[in-house]
This record gives sequence, structure tokens and C-alpha cells, in this order.
Amino acid sequence: MELVAPKDEVVLYQVTDGVAHIKLNRPDQINAFNIEMRDMLFQTLELYRDDNEAKVAIISGEGGRGFCAGADLTEFGTTPSQVISRDVRWERDLWGLFIALRKPIIAKLHGYVIGSGIEIAALCDIRVAADSSVFRMPEVALGMIPAAGGTQTLRNMVGASKALEIIMTNRMIDASEALKIRLIDRIATEDNLDRAVQNVARSLAELNPKLLSSLKSTVIKGLDLTMAQGIQYERRNFVQGK
Repeated sequence: MELVAPKDEVVLYQVTDGVAHIKLNRPDQINAFNIEMRDMLFQTLELYRDDNEAKVAIISGEGGRGFCAGADLTEFGTTPSQVISRDVRWERDLWGLFIALRKPIIAKLHGYVIGSGIEIAALCDIRVAADSSVFRMPEVALGMIPAAGGTQTLRNMVGASKALEIIMTNRMIDASEALKIRLIDRIATEDNLDRAVQNVARSLAELNPKLLSSLKSTVIKGLDLTMAQGIQYERRNFVQGK
């Protein structure tokens, strides 16, 4: 079975051989993240969550220039937009939905991965980037702190000190450094990026979905537990999964 979202949507969804392909689809704006895209991505993640045909998802950005250039600044600072954005955020907690998903998501990154692009990638389970990718957190230049989980997810990934340095300095980070500081998990050449991501997706799709769900639950829940509590939670999930 194959499910396909209309090609004019700002987020595309297609399932092939157990792999869901979720694509940010505003290539002319380097997939800048606006209210419509956030709302549609929420619906798409719900679809993926409930889709029995999809065992693993790959999230990527359409077009050659980048995965996501961050928030759409054409919406930035306008009063109606702020009100709508606030309502969407509270009514549809996209970031909470990412965290609650018990199916794996792989971020396929290329070109510009800026602001919200980093934050979306950080909420995925595995991040594979083209060696030409560049990363930046620009919020301080706009007079604000990250508002899509970046202060927390970056801290968990790269440590508090490095997270503060990345956010405070607003500097560009290349793929090599991103791998070194664990902002991403793997690098591939641009020509091999598709193959590298597909190989990871296929390997996960071959595993028992209940095993993957239990594994994600154990690791994510453990972030809120002491080491001793986390080990007990792991042991309980191991026994229940036998």
C-alpha cells in the first residue's frame, strides 16, 4: 500500500515499502518554517503515528538549497501572525508530538539547516547530513531565545556549555564540526546522501516495531529519571518485552 499527499501541500507524505517520506515543501523559501507548515507537519506526524504501513520515517526538505532555513521572517513580528502562532502552538503541540512518537524518525539534512531546521532535526532519532550542510541558531540576532525546544534538545545533544556557545554566538557550523560535537550522527557526500539514509531506514524497518517502540520509550523516559530509576525502567521494559 502507498499513501501520497498532494504535491502542492507544504508538507508531503508518501509511504513506500514501510518507509514514510515526510518532506518540507517550500523549496523557493528554502523550506522556511511558517504557521501553515507547522500545522501541516503536526497533521502529518499524526498520520505517520497512526499509519500501520509505516515503520520508520525520513524527514527531509525539498529543493537543493537546504533542509530548512528557519522561521519564515515574512510572518515575523506581525500581530495577527503572533496570535495565530500562539494558538497553533498551544492547540497543536508539534514538539510534544515529536517527543511522544514511538516510531523512529531519521532527519535527512542538506544545505542550510538553520534555527527551526536544527530544532526539528534535534527532535528526530537519527540525523544524517550531507557533507556540504551548514548549521546555525540565529535567534539571538532577532532578539529572542529559541522557542521550539532548542535550548533543551541542544543541551541534551552537545552539552550545556556547547549549546550556549552555539546559541549565543549565532555562528555558522559546518558538517564536519557538527559531527564532531554530536549535533549530527553521520555524514555522507551529497551524491551518497539518499543511499545512506535509505540504508538506515531499511535496517530499522526490518526490526520488530514493538522493539523499536520500547527502545525509544526507555531512552526518552530515562532523560527525566535518575540513573538508578532509569535502569529499573529499562529492566521493566526488558521483562515485558521478553
